[in-house]
Amino acid sequence: MAEFRSGFVCFVGRPNTGKSTLTNALVGEKIAITSNRPQTTRHTIRGIVNRDDAQLILVDTPGLHRPRTLLGQRLNDLVRDTYSEVDVIGVCVPADEAIGPGDRWILSQVRQMAPRTTVLGVVTKIDRVTPDKIAAQLIALSELLGPDSEVVPVSARSGKQLDVLTDVLVSLMEPGPAFYPDGELTDEPEEVLMAEFIREAALEGVRDELPHSLAVVIEEIIPRDTDDATAESDGPTMVDVHAILYAERDSQKGIIIGHRGSRLKEVGTVARAQIEKLLGTKVYLDLHVKVAKDWQRDPKQLGRMGF
Repeated sequence: MAEFRSGFVCFVGRPNTGKSTLTNALVGEKIAITSNRPQTTRHTIRGIVNRDDAQLILVDTPGLHRPRTLLGQRLNDLVRDTYSEVDVIGVCVPADEAIGPGDRWILSQVRQMAPRTTVLGVVTKIDRVTPDKIAAQLIALSELLGPDSEVVPVSARSGKQLDVLTDVLVSLMEPGPAFYPDGELTDEPEEVLMAEFIREAALEGVRDELPHSLAVVIEEIIPRDTDDATAESDGPTMVDVHAILYAERDSQKGIIIGHRGSRLKEVGTVARAQIEKLLGTKVYLDLHVKVAKDWQRDPKQLGRMGF
């Protein structure tokens, strides 16, 4: 029987290249939030792919960018640390967009920060284009990465080629033990995932200024015990989750709340469904919006928000 293999993988690429969607698809469960906004991911979230012969730990990081704030700087530091610690870095390029300066810059940063780490090319979103376009993008990415790097085409949405990508990733790992118990899908605390789901719902369909300025802090999680003594349940029948959404300006607070609170209500409905799925129980979600002026640049406020 083949030796058990294990290791750490990080997907990199420009914003909206499908990194978080790919992570979720490989894990088979939603553990990373997705959005077409730059800097959607703010924490390194680990997703775990379990197989009989291997375990892959996928580290979903914030995108590497030229920082304009202290938050941006801290996110970049987080990415740098990750690059040097993983076994494989997958460079993601969508099938429907030409390779450009942004892709080259990211690759140069990867080579600089992790010169000895194996680099793999991943052409994402292949369900959007014709086979000849996919072939052309595979050749272009292969030329960019050089002869030592394999290139795999995938579609996270349709699931096409995901098994091939997993096989290639496993083949690039050294023999080693499982780092997490079988069946575990993430090591991320539930509190962090809840905050991320709320932030994802709040980012849906908003203007460009908001994504960077929005932070979510879970204030309190209170399990409600059932009043029905005969109820057969191992846990609480309902959980109260109290969260605060922080914006940097009053105008942003207005965007999040919407006309007569309509937008915040919508955010609550979408986020609650995700949180209920995560916890496996009914959830009462209480959301409040506050202004924390220029929190991205303030070390004290950044610390309070977990950065």
